[in-house]
Amino acid sequence: MHLIITGGAGFIGSNFIRFILKKYPNYRLTNIDNLTYAGNLDNLKDVASNRKYHFFKADICDEKKIDKLIKGADCLINFAAQTHVDRSIVSSTEFIRTNIVGTHVLLSLAKKYRIRRFVQISTDEVYGSLKKGHASEDFRLYTSSPYSASKASADLIALSFFKTFNLPVIITRSSNNFGPYQFPEKIMPLFITNIIEGKNVPVYGNGKNIRDWIFVEDNCQAIDLVLHKGKCGEIYNISSGYSIDNLSLAKLILRHMNASLKLIRFVKDRPGHDYRYAINCAKVRRLGFRIRANFLERLRETINWYIENRNWWGPLKKS
Repeated sequence: MHLIITGGAGFIGSNFIRFILKKYPNYRLTNIDNLTYAGNLDNLKDVASNRKYHFFKADICDEKKIDKLIKGADCLINFAAQTHVDRSIVSSTEFIRTNIVGTHVLLSLAKKYRIRRFVQISTDEVYGSLKKGHASEDFRLYTSSPYSASKASADLIALSFFKTFNLPVIITRSSNNFGPYQFPEKIMPLFITNIIEGKNVPVYGNGKNIRDWIFVEDNCQAIDLVLHKGKCGEIYNISSGYSIDNLSLAKLILRHMNASLKLIRFVKDRPGHDYRYAINCAKVRRLGFRIRANFLERLRETINWYIENRNWWGPLKKS
């Protein structure tokens, strides 16, 4: 099996590559990444010498270059995306270009070369804010930021390729991921690394915004199940089912790190900040998905990883 992984030098993509190489040592993996600010080859130092793994630097919007790289592949998993909501609010151009135009390029080439499976990696943010209940895969899309709007657009384009051209597309929509190798502008590594540095922990608004969380390796397990057992044309929500508001998360991390709650600083809220995300994951559980450890265990693992790997995140925070 030859897999194309786009955006494989990023947080979830790099963890997925490591997961697949360990589980399927006979698979060939081609990682295509443009190495923008969040793409980091240091994420994959431990597999760089693996003969089954190859890396190519390329922009997914560059159709001519991508064409040469994916010809002959069996499956394509698209992690490539601009993902930070705050950055999309400041300037949305790259989000539209990469997340929509880039996905369309990949879909067109997958159609050309009759890719056996195309897995589009999306987000629970496309459902928007929920006052109560959980969004199932047929829930209406109600996006709040240019980032989530661009991901919803990519999802719809992907589904149109399934319906019109019978391209074997599957979409995954996961909740907030956390774990090793996450770029330190994201909320959990930002909190952890700021505490290590003795800095304040910035919490938007009143801190009552609620998010579902999933450890990145659990998400990788679910994506693997969807790749091999999922039904084409379907969407699969992925989450652990563990929800917590941002203020409680900050306090939890501070307590685990034996730091003072006085480090918490409330900052001006993000424009259009969604109050609550929550998704129903019954469909992916029917494929055999199970969480392997609880949230608190994984949180401790994550904190320890950032404590032990300052050489990885330190330069990123200075850049």
